[in-house]
Amino acid sequence: MSKKIILLISAIILILIIILFQVNSKKQEVDFDLFEVIRGDISQEISEVGQLKKGEEINLAFKASGTIQKIYVEVGDQVKKWDVLAKINTQGLSIQLDQAKSDMKIYQANLDKLLIGASPEEIERAEITLSNAQISLGNAQQNLENIESQSEENLKAAYEDALNVLDNTYLKIYNTFMVVDSVQETYFYGYDQESLKVKENKESIENAKMESKSYLDIARNQQTNENIDNAILEIKKLLVSISNSLIIIREQCENSVYANTVSSANKTLLDTEKTNINTGLTNLTNSEQTISSTKLTNESNINTAQTSVSTAQGALETAQNGLNLITASPQKADIDLYEAQLAKAESQVKYLENQIQESYLYAPVDGQIAEIKKKTAEMILSGSEMIVFLPADPFQIEVDIYEEDIIKINVGNPVDISLVAFPDQIFKGNVISINPAEQLVDGVVYYKIKINFENIIDQAKSGMTADLVIKTDFRENVLIIPEDAIQEEDGKITVEVSKNGDIEERQIEIGLKETNNDMIEIISGLLEGEKVVVR
Repeated sequence: MSKKIILLISAIILILIIILFQVNSKKQEVDFDLFEVIRGDISQEISEVGQLKKGEEINLAFKASGTIQKIYVEVGDQVKKWDVLAKINTQGLSIQLDQAKSDMKIYQANLDKLLIGASPEEIERAEITLSNAQISLGNAQQNLENIESQSEENLKAAYEDALNVLDNTYLKIYNTFMVVDSVQETYFYGYDQESLKVKENKESIENAKMESKSYLDIARNQQTNENIDNAILEIKKLLVSISNSLIIIREQCENSVYANTVSSANKTLLDTEKTNINTGLTNLTNSEQTISSTKLTNESNINTAQTSVSTAQGALETAQNGLNLITASPQKADIDLYEAQLAKAESQVKYLENQIQESYLYAPVDGQIAEIKKKTAEMILSGSEMIVFLPADPFQIEVDIYEEDIIKINVGNPVDISLVAFPDQIFKGNVISINPAEQLVDGVVYYKIKINFENIIDQAKSGMTADLVIKTDFRENVLIIPEDAIQEEDGKITVEVSKNGDIEERQIEIGLKETNNDMIEIISGLLEGEKVVVR
């Protein structure tokens, strides 16, 4: 092969490599499509296969729990489809709905105000509110300091009073010992049984006196609350012991020869000392209760004052945020937040309206009331049988629905029905009942539903196979994008938005997902006409 041919082949190969590299680079540069956010309709459907069977009684139940407010029918009544049969009390839901509507108006007003901007009068009012909040916080903090100081003084006074009571109690114990010692030395100096008992209990009182003096000295010298509490607790126990010893000594004064030997004056002294000891016990108990009550009162007062400070701090923060908000230029993030709040409030209104709507029990089709199982004013649980209903239609379709799909289906959902025997015709129907009890099919949980016909031909037979398309939800004129544009990570849903040649990530809130063409509803985060990346 000549050198020229070799060079020519090399040049061709080089050109091909360059062409392939450029094509590959272009493919790498354009590795995504853009989709414009549009408005459209979106629906959710479930496809199943069921079987025709003769019409039979069905049990109608409320979807919610509550108190039955009114029953509109009686057994034997003929009713038409969508006739109201019964109603649950919805007073609480009505109050919530009013509040939700009020919140929706507030969020709408806030959004409007954000977009329009604040007037000088509004700014001045916000500044005054901020100033008042600062003053309120200062007053609350000063009040907390005052209460903490006063609480400390009150508790200190309670413990000082308790120390005085301890001193007085010790004097009572000391005096009691002196009286007992005098009585023992005067009358019970022998070795008889009575004398031995008196000596033993005198020694017990003497030990109690020394112990109480020890507790009192520690409380006096250190003057900590813990030591005073401990002195009260321990001396109370000693007082009980002293009182019991006095009872035994006094009993010996009435035994044997001592009944006439011990003078009435000494017996009276012993009785008096017992009274004094019991008085000391009462005084210590009162001091203990006073300390406990003071602590509880202090804690309550301080908690209340701290709550006031927290409330004032919250009010100050709210006032500052309010001023910042109305003086700042509207930011897109703020607009998105207000729109999201508004959308959430609107969703809550729709939810509560739906709950109130579901408080009515409707006739799913034309038919007759066979049985009424509850009475007015009775409490009824969600899914509990309320009315036994006999449909007028000759045929129904029974179908088992997988547990993941049953939560999407409601009584009244429209159904397109195709009978295998009549492939060219589509019959209309509705879901008329959902059995709340599950059933296992090959280890998988299913729930049985029944579907009626709005129109059916005379040639239909029991047992025929029916292909069903259950329309579980439908939204009109909503923002939609392809599901492929959505990314989910750590519970956050985002899309990539193309703006002025740049790609930015944006968090969004999604709604209904289309069953057939993988479109999904956008509740907040995107505007009509924006372009999202679909990779």
